Amino acid sequence: MTLEDTSGTTGGTAAPPPGDDYLKRRALRRGSAGWLLLTGLGVGYVVSGDYSGWNIGLAKGGFGGLAVATLLMGVMYACLVFALAELSAILPAAGGGYGFARRALGTWGGFLTGTAILVEYVLAPAAISLFIGDYVESLGLFGLESGWPVYLACFAVFIGVHLWGVGEALRFSLVVTAVAVVALLVFAAGASTGFRVDRLNDIPVDADAFGAGPWLPYGLLGIWAAFPFGMWFFLGVEGVPLAAEEAKDPVRSMPRALALSMGVLAVLAAVTLLAATGARGAAAVQDAGNPLVVALEGDGGPTTLSRFVNYAGLAGLVASFFSLIYAGSRQLFALSRAGYLPRFLSLTSRRRSPYWALLVPGALGFALAAGSGDGARMLNVAVFGATVSYALMALSHIVLRRREPGLERPYRTPGGVATSSVALVLALAALVATFLVDVVAAGLALGVYAVAVAYFALYSRHRLVASAPEEEFAALAAAEAELGRGREERSA
Repeated sequence: MTLEDTSGTTGGTAAPPPGDDYLKRRALRRGSAGWLLLTGLGVGYVVSGDYSGWNIGLAKGGFGGLAVATLLMGVMYACLVFALAELSAILPAAGGGYGFARRALGTWGGFLTGTAILVEYVLAPAAISLFIGDYVESLGLFGLESGWPVYLACFAVFIGVHLWGVGEALRFSLVVTAVAVVALLVFAAGASTGFRVDRLNDIPVDADAFGAGPWLPYGLLGIWAAFPFGMWFFLGVEGVPLAAEEAKDPVRSMPRALALSMGVLAVLAAVTLLAATGARGAAAVQDAGNPLVVALEGDGGPTTLSRFVNYAGLAGLVASFFSLIYAGSRQLFALSRAGYLPRFLSLTSRRRSPYWALLVPGALGFALAAGSGDGARMLNVAVFGATVSYALMALSHIVLRRREPGLERPYRTPGGVATSSVALVLALAALVATFLVDVVAAGLALGVYAVAVAYFALYSRHRLVASAPEEEFAALAAAEAELGRGREERSA
């Protein structure tokens, strides 16, 4: 039986049915996460972006450019999160965005979306492990220097926690994330004592830039160039649906967790951008590796508060590193279980942890970190993958709303198609902006995509597993559509 027969889309052929124990050997621990752990996961994905990275956007657009970019990217993420809340209530499976696109856009759409998400969640932890190494060295922890032993320890320890069990992993993530969030609020309170409005626009104006002025020193194009850095305040929150299969009552808890995560991140973005830039000045923090500490120390040396924030920055990096490992493993697990990637990658242990889906990307991430040492470029590649997946997920919401208006939707996106259309347009704009920031990184991401597409076209699309949840969901939709057409023909 071909998948064309079951999904109404071309592009794949089902392999011979696997044994009865196929899905039993690939089962996750259900009911492990309620809305609070899911909210912690959503914030944990992102919180390291508040501590570093976003400030480079000041060098691209100035304070005004980055502020507008952050606002627009916040709107994009909010619209996307509302769309994903609806989709995750329809299909609460580990595939997340891949599963949604599989239903709406067919096997090719599912694969392209899942691959883009996988690029994001493999590259981002590798980059963050480098930043953790830099923090460990700068803080003088145990006399260690940034290098492969630190990166290896990061992957080994935190993957080990994930192998122990999802409940333990998410509780650990919640605690570390809470520490990082509290520290951001403490930082904002401390930085506010030195806040001055004139420091926000102290970057010299480029007179040749169109629309340039004190608030937009690099002109209107600077807003666009700052898009990827405005994304850093939210990048990763879309990964919450990847936990749907392990959540308690995902139909209710997933929309709640997504909305709460987005609300917390929006507040942190506004507070961090204003407090850090206004306390020291945009020019001073635009190139800083640790902008919050630079904002607090001024021209003096370290203070008690700056040391606290420095340690909390390490906690934020650990929270995001840990959470992104989880997301990457679940995306790889889902693609493997359905046959898009080698099936052994979706095997789970007695504790229901997808051990190969944790170990293989972990080994790849460690190799990338130890071999390249270029965290900024790896993050730019991750951002490229993210923007591709956002556009495809927003399109999936639009297609399902148009093609299957009668589909049961326990949660409905406020604004409907208009909301996801805004997300789609902004995601495409952000995708183009990645070429403005780092054309090499965008080219590398396209190269990875090309290899993945060749693998799917020549091999795995002929070996998909029809009994996987996302494939069954698509088959059921096709069967219902066929019945509907039959009724229409008989009535005619």
